[in-house]
Amino acid sequence: MKKYKSQVKWKSKLHEVIYEADTPSGKFFDIVLFILIILSVILVMLESIEGIDQEYHRTLLVLEWIITIFFTIEYIARLISIKKPWKYVFSFYGIIDFLSTIPLYLSYILAGSQVLLAVRAFRLLRIFRILKLVKFIGEASQLKTALKASRTKIAVFIYVVLILSVILGTLMYIVEGNEAGFTSIPRSIYWTIVTLTTVGYGDITPVTSLGQLLAAIIMILGYGIIAVPTGIVTAEFARSNNTDGKNGDKDDVVHVNTQACPSCGKEGHRDDATHCFNCGHPL
Repeated sequence: MKKYKSQVKWKSKLHEVIYEADTPSGKFFDIVLFILIILSVILVMLESIEGIDQEYHRTLLVLEWIITIFFTIEYIARLISIKKPWKYVFSFYGIIDFLSTIPLYLSYILAGSQVLLAVRAFRLLRIFRILKLVKFIGEASQLKTALKASRTKIAVFIYVVLILSVILGTLMYIVEGNEAGFTSIPRSIYWTIVTLTTVGYGDITPVTSLGQLLAAIIMILGYGIIAVPTGIVTAEFARSNNTDGKNGDKDDVVHVNTQACPSCGKEGHRDDATHCFNCGHPL
């Protein structure tokens, strides 16, 4: 019985360190992890530079192995410190953690698999926990609502832009022709989209006066087109804010923390929560 209690205690402590960023030890662990992730991504970049890799290959490999071993231990610790490991394994972070740990091991079996180490960049998302940005979950939810409310208008807008691109691209094909590089209607539509979005690769350019005039109109039109989706989402966001203000929701802000459930690993609990909102396990 005493042994069981001791086991539960160290697992609880391990869970607190690994899964929670609200405690000093949890924050320290996340900061160390964050630094190692950045270092790992930098190492992958350096390995892709032939000159550096040839001169410092052994050093880079040793450093990569040290980081990989740390990530392996961390992954195992996450599994044993939670009551339902499969919940973590199939979660977003669980999949990312697994994919960012195995490439170096696989490189000894499958050639070229070490390039998957770049997946570790996704682990930088953990900075949201470190900086406690989860407190802005309400604002993120509001933005999501605004985007959802705008989806029909944006879809119609994109449809209109595509039709416009086909019409203007066809006109440019007729005006310029093969000599200027407008060899087909699809290629001309490609040029129109590139111009409308103000990207302007410059691989195709109109040479006739009429073509240049049409290009100038498309360029000016492009600036107006870019502003439309932003305006649509902003209007919906403002409308959502006004609605919340009328209902008094802004005075009832729910504060959440980084505390993770020791059973299912779910995060985003209220500060005053005593049980997990997902599985009901005591926090």
